[in-house]
Amino acid sequence: MEVQRYVWEGAIPLQIHLHESEVTTLPSPPPALFLAPRIGYLPLLIPLIKPHFAATLPPGIDTVWFDYKGLPLKWYIPTGVLFDLLCAEPERPWNLTVHFRGYPNNLLIPCEGEDSVKWNFINSLKEADYIISGNCKNVMHMSQPDQVELWNSVMNGNLEAYLRASSKLKFGIIEDKYTMKMDLRSQKSQKTTGEADMGGQMKTGKIPVRLYIWSVGEDFEDLEDMPKIDSWDKISYINRPIEIYREEGRCFTLHDALKTLIPEFLADKSLIDEESFRVEGEDEQLVLSEEVSSNKMAAEGREISSQSVESSCTSGAVEIKLVRIQGIEPKLEIPFSWVVNNLKNPEHFLHICVSLKFPQVNSYDR
Repeated sequence: MEVQRYVWEGAIPLQIHLHESEVTTLPSPPPALFLAPRIGYLPLLIPLIKPHFAATLPPGIDTVWFDYKGLPLKWYIPTGVLFDLLCAEPERPWNLTVHFRGYPNNLLIPCEGEDSVKWNFINSLKEADYIISGNCKNVMHMSQPDQVELWNSVMNGNLEAYLRASSKLKFGIIEDKYTMKMDLRSQKSQKTTGEADMGGQMKTGKIPVRLYIWSVGEDFEDLEDMPKIDSWDKISYINRPIEIYREEGRCFTLHDALKTLIPEFLADKSLIDEESFRVEGEDEQLVLSEEVSSNKMAAEGREISSQSVESSCTSGAVEIKLVRIQGIEPKLEIPFSWVVNNLKNPEHFLHICVSLKFPQVNSYDR
């Protein structure tokens, strides 16, 4: 609970500039300064930003979007994930440019403000429900007041209200003895309430994960020397569930989770049976083809399977240069169950940003 609170209270200082092409007064307006919740979304800041620049905007209809160093930002990716992905060396404040005109429809899916963000959130929640429960009934059966309370809790960063509303989804939590040892007091508290109080909640077997990969071909010592991302084509996405592999006397770690997502590069066959982790193609296709799927990355970016990652890179030793979740760079040996329970986003997806260093491509055929 304490870690969750830190996550929910996490914020990124923003310095937002109005694009010079939309400035109609002299002097130019000063930048706007805001604290953006990590778990929030950039379009939710528009009601705060618009008054700051309203007096200098050209006539026309607002079609608001943001960019970072010329790269249009995908509005449906949580703000914290965007920051972790695009700022290897954290930039504070984070300098963004806001546009009220000229929406890049060829690059971004249209956004109608809060309604679009809410729709995206609920559909992501349905997708997570499908992965965890095998259907969307938990979300679909939520009453309208409960859905409103859930969304408002995310909008307002109210963790208590969120826990109250989301408990009705009965998704359950991930537990193992290693997690219990790490947070014994919290575990005891859960035991005192009794499993009966948790209703039909079950310990889920599949974890909804969104993995963002950017690869580099050259080594670097400092994060500030890391190659910059200036195109979404440089980001690969894996949107796939992970099933925790349990082995007596051994903890399933964050590193193990990454190996299940990209086994072609990281799997240690002596420790992990690939068949145990294989995602059935049929199930994956169902998740992605269902109406509940909110993964718009396929429409705008490159949603990939691990096979397509393999085909785009050479074989050989691959080095993990950076792993970042909720602004944290966790050790790979940390129990994955702890990561999921404490660092997942409100829509129940765990967003993981990873930088991989691939060996130089050889000219000879493989």
